[in-house]
Amino acid sequence: MKKFIFCFMATILSLTFLPVQSFAAIKEDPSSLPVTKPPETTESAEAKALMLRLDEIKAMDMSKLKSTEKKDLRKEVRSIKREFKAISGGVYISAGLLIVILIILIVLL
Repeated sequence: MKKFIFCFMATILSLTFLPVQSFAAIKEDPSSLPVTKPPETTESAEAKALMLRLDEIKAMDMSKLKSTEKKDLRKEVRSIKREFKAISGGVYISAGLLIVILIILIVLL
């Protein structure tokens, strides 16, 4: 148990101090890598249509609408946001989280 705690503390300390030192040595922003554009799909066309509808709703003059119409628009905006989440899908893992997971796997194995 003591060995596990020691390894865990060493991992935490190395993650705390190493990024600070490596950050000082970086001269160029690491996120400035060229990004390739994915091919146009039907999902992105659907997303564009949803964005246009959201822009139309935002451009509307809400002061002239009745409360029931405003309520309907709010419901529509919520449903559009749910559709965006369904379209985007996927799970994104940050680089830091990936490193932590790898270190934990190495320590445990």
